[in-house]
Amino acid sequence: MPVYIRKDPVDIIPELSESCGDDDEEESFLKDPDQLQDQLPQPFRMIDKVLGRLVDRAWDCISQKETLRVAEEANKTVPVIKVSSQIRIPVSTNCVACSEDGRYIFLGHPSGLSVLDQALGSTSSTVVVWKEDQVEITSLHITCLGETAYLLGALDDMGVARLFAYSSETIHLIKVINETEDINQRSVCAKFELSRGGDYGAATICCNGSQCLEVYRFPKDVWLKELSQHAPGVGAAIRLSPVTMVMKIKPPKPLTGSTMKSPFEVLQKTVDSTVIGSGQNHLISSRQWEEQDALFKSLYRKYLVTNPRLSKDSEDVLRRVTSHFLLPGGLFPALGGYKPQPGEAVAVCLWWNGSHSLLHYLLCTTPKDKTDPEPKPDVLWPNAQEVLCSAVSSCTRFLALGLEGELVTVWDRQLGLPLCVVAVAADSVFSSLTFLEYWPGAGFDEALSQGPDQNQNGTFLGQGTSHINTKVHVLVSCQSGARHIVSAGRGMDSHDVTQLSERPRDSECFPVVTVAVPFLQHLAVVLHRNGQVFLEDVVTRSRVCRLSFPDSHALARPWEPLFLMEPNQQALLIRGDHLPSPDRAEETDDGGSRLFVFRFHDADVVKPYRTGDVLLASSQHGQSATAPSSLEETWNLYFQQRAESVGQRNKVLTQTWNHLQQHAVMVLSQNHRKPPKPQP
Repeated sequence: MPVYIRKDPVDIIPELSESCGDDDEEESFLKDPDQLQDQLPQPFRMIDKVLGRLVDRAWDCISQKETLRVAEEANKTVPVIKVSSQIRIPVSTNCVACSEDGRYIFLGHPSGLSVLDQALGSTSSTVVVWKEDQVEITSLHITCLGETAYLLGALDDMGVARLFAYSSETIHLIKVINETEDINQRSVCAKFELSRGGDYGAATICCNGSQCLEVYRFPKDVWLKELSQHAPGVGAAIRLSPVTMVMKIKPPKPLTGSTMKSPFEVLQKTVDSTVIGSGQNHLISSRQWEEQDALFKSLYRKYLVTNPRLSKDSEDVLRRVTSHFLLPGGLFPALGGYKPQPGEAVAVCLWWNGSHSLLHYLLCTTPKDKTDPEPKPDVLWPNAQEVLCSAVSSCTRFLALGLEGELVTVWDRQLGLPLCVVAVAADSVFSSLTFLEYWPGAGFDEALSQGPDQNQNGTFLGQGTSHINTKVHVLVSCQSGARHIVSAGRGMDSHDVTQLSERPRDSECFPVVTVAVPFLQHLAVVLHRNGQVFLEDVVTRSRVCRLSFPDSHALARPWEPLFLMEPNQQALLIRGDHLPSPDRAEETDDGGSRLFVFRFHDADVVKPYRTGDVLLASSQHGQSATAPSSLEETWNLYFQQRAESVGQRNKVLTQTWNHLQQHAVMVLSQNHRKPPKPQP
């Protein structure tokens, strides 16, 4: 039998001399890295040394430039604008709004509403207060009903929308928009806005996992008569006439199989106030939809899996709606002989997230089929990509849409056509769009020389019928903090994109809010996350000045600042809170919260950016010129503009034909050079 004898394990630990030698060798390589490089063959050794020197020189150059940049920014002196006056406000103020005439300021706080008279004066006093227990106002929207009457749309933290009227130093509650007898069945209101002039109101209501838009018509002429009979200073509430719901717009239904049997039925549905392009009227059966869906998923399975946004079921995503009121003008259907009042909204445009279409609904017409609870859009503007954000100019002639795929399109309502489609090299998706309407450019000097009565330039003073070369400028903000300016005009060569700022390197310098100053040319106010506020020139991409708070206060809630632009007094109002002090000696009963006023007309640094008095007075409301009142006038304007642009269009057409001829000649020459194919 074999005998197995247990042996001691073999000692595989290297000797002390070997381990020390390896450490010494590694330490020598660390001290002299060229020793390892010298072991390479000669050609590679030379290449490695040359590349190393180039990298070192490039790194030194970058370091020197960064050092110079930091030194220049440190030595650069930016002018400072100090606070002109300040207003005491409750420390828990959530929102602030100013009347269009600049006479009153309305504050929303946990105890209700407050109205301040002579808002921009240092001795502002509270005129009236509306209080209700457990009602915290978080959003306010103000418009003028008349010379001494104002309409207020308020939204509280529980999603309840209320409509108020302020007249004769009294606040009257008109209606609770989403009021129900059972509080458990009350729907939540996400947004409540009023049209300019107080003719209509739009409430965004959340219901069943989506949002719908409820549009109300207000009898403002009747309200003015009822308010005029109310004695000033009397607190007794009066009962005003009720409001009327014009329409309730729900999200578009998903495409399903058709039950129609013939094209004749499709034509009947299309004629019956249903817009072509909505995708609802077709002859595709449910079986065909299922086959197409299965084929699409099988071909693009990898893209659907890697992109969670595409793979997520659309029913699980909240359908949010964004709406804008539109003034008269544009290629809308005939209004049935209805002539709107100056400044009265005639339509509302809206889009849902995940949608490619911009829908328009007329407000001054009644639906043909009263039994149909869902109104049909009167106009549909399609887009190639999904809509992410939108903006409307003050005259509502131009609409800007930020699309997925880094695209920005600007629509001209007067012609019903896209003014431009521009690609923006952005590093993230768009977050907001803003029109820069007071911009010197094509037709600007001519507009000023004509005066407010003759001027009809749609870009600056309204939506009139002037044929000056129209050019608009849109400020595009990205989620990364980068900002771009898109300039769009007539013709192929009149579009350009300028990068205003890059993604901030420091997260504390992230621009939280960028808002254009309506009374200063190409200037914007930028509020940063670190609490600093700057006035920047969007043309030269430089900081004009810095807005300085007192040493005892700082910007309140920098991540969600509370500010207000007041064009009548050319001032900016920003809320600031008291900084905590060790001794608490300067602490006051109101918590030290202030509304700081920065008047720009007193600052010399903004003198080169001031607009003319004629331009400012006539363009605050965008109503200096009259828009086409009939469809015939609109078509005449369209044909006149086409006739005036025939020279430019012919030039573009000639260039296109020349490019095609050159391309054809190049293709023919390449084909002649190719050897003939061998015959089989």
